[in-house]
Amino acid sequence: MKRFEILLVPEHVEDRGGASVADTAVRSAVVEATGRQGASGYPIYEGHGIVADIDPGTGTVEALLVDGRELDYGLTALARPVDPA
Repeated sequence: MKRFEILLVPEHVEDRGGASVADTAVRSAVVEATGRQGASGYPIYEGHGIVADIDPGTGTVEALLVDGRELDYGLTALARPVDPA
């Protein structure tokens, strides 16, 4: 997997009122593989101020920096594959 879309969503939202996870994201960005491995052992993906170690097999975000900082409490990072253009 060369590209993922990272969605930062509030953890506290229990009822999205029928809205999709993407619609409730406070920020999203498409990240691309850098060819480097992170401290977690998984590939590093970067783009639009987000740097993430992502398990390409499961799409699990193992580590994440947003604009150089750790993710704020109350937010969850989700990754979904992006089809090649």
